[in-house]
Amino acid sequence: MVVKAQLRAKLEVTQQQATQAHTQLQELQQQKSQIQNSACNLASVVSGKFSCLLQALELRRISAQRDIEAAQTQALAPALDEEQRLRGHLEALAQYGQRVQGLLEQVDDQTFLQDLQQLSEPPGPFGPLTPLQWDEDKQLGNLKELLSLLSGLLLEEGAPATVPARAPDLVPLKAPDPEAQVPSMVCPLRKKLWQNYRNLTFDPDSANRHFSLSCQDQRVTHCRRSQGPARLGSFELWQVQCTQSFRVGHHYWEVRTSDHSVTLGVAYSELTRQKLGTNTDNIGRESCSWGLCIQADSVLARHNGDSWRLPRVSARLLGIDLDLACGCLAFYSLEPQVQLLHTFHALFTRPLYPVFWLLEGRTLTLCHQPGAKLPPAPQEAASALH
Repeated sequence: MVVKAQLRAKLEVTQQQATQAHTQLQELQQQKSQIQNSACNLASVVSGKFSCLLQALELRRISAQRDIEAAQTQALAPALDEEQRLRGHLEALAQYGQRVQGLLEQVDDQTFLQDLQQLSEPPGPFGPLTPLQWDEDKQLGNLKELLSLLSGLLLEEGAPATVPARAPDLVPLKAPDPEAQVPSMVCPLRKKLWQNYRNLTFDPDSANRHFSLSCQDQRVTHCRRSQGPARLGSFELWQVQCTQSFRVGHHYWEVRTSDHSVTLGVAYSELTRQKLGTNTDNIGRESCSWGLCIQADSVLARHNGDSWRLPRVSARLLGIDLDLACGCLAFYSLEPQVQLLHTFHALFTRPLYPVFWLLEGRTLTLCHQPGAKLPPAPQEAASALH
C-alpha cells in the first residue's frame, strides 16, 4: 500500500509537470505567432513606405528631366542666334572671296579696273562669341535637394507607429494607409479601388502539398520538399485558391509577389485540380477560369486556352478588381504607378474563387487593409439575387 501511495504521488507530480509543460508550450507558440505577425506587419509598413517613395521618385524623375530640358533650351537659345550670325558671316566672307578670286582671274585690264571700283570692303571680324551659360552644379544641386526631401518619406513623423512586440490582433500585410503621401496623380484611382477592398485568406485544404501557408493563411510559399500528405480536394497542380468566393457585388484585393513566374486569377469551383499532361497550372486554360500570368519577359492574359501577350511591367504588387454586375475582371500593376494591364469581359454565372499558381521558390502574400469589408456571406449573396 505504501508503494502504491508513492506511485500515486509521483503520478500526480508528473501530471502537474505535464500541465505546466502544456501551458509553457502554448505560451511559446503564442509568442512565436505574435513575433511572426509583428514581423509581417513591419514588412508591410516598410513596403508601403518604399512603394510611396518609388512612385514619388518616378514623378520627380520626370520633373527633373523636364527641368533639365527647359534649362538646356534656355542655355542654347543664345547659341542659336550666334550660330545664325556666324553662318551669315561665313557666307559673306565666301562671297567676297569669290569676287576677289574672279578679279584675280580677269585678263582684261579695263574690266578689272571697273570691277575693282565696285568691290566693297571685306567683312570685318566677327568679334568674340557670347559665352553660353550652363550651370551643371545647379542642376545637380536641385536634384540632390529633391532626393533629400524624398528620402524623408521613410522617416517622416506621419509614418506608422512602431509595431509592438505583443500584438495578437495584428494582420500580416496591409495596403498602405489611404492618407499616406502617395503622389496625387495615382492616388484617386487606387483610393477608388480601395472602396471595395476585401481581406482574403488562402484555403489550406486546396493548397498543393508543396505549399507552405503562414501569417494566418495570408502568405503562401512554394517549397521544394513536400509539406505533408496531400489533403482531400487539394490541387495536384502548383496552385491554391482562397477560402472566400464572390457571387455578386464589386470586390478588389491586392497581392504582393516575390518575383515573376506566378499567375493570378479567378475560377469557378469546378476548376480541374488534377494534373493533366506536362502543365503545372490550368488557370486560364479552361473556360471556367480567367488569369494573368507574370513571366520574366512578358505578361500573358489567359482564358479558355486563348492568351494575349502584354508588355512587360513591374509586377511585384498587383491589384485585382472584380465587378460582377458589369461582368468585368481587371488586373492592375501598382508599382511604381497604377497601370491597367488587362480587362476581361464575361457573364459570370457562378461563384468565383481567387486562385493562384506559383513556381518553386516563389511567395505570394494577400495584402490586408485595416477596416476592409468582409466578403458577403453565401446566404447574403444568394438573397441579393432575388
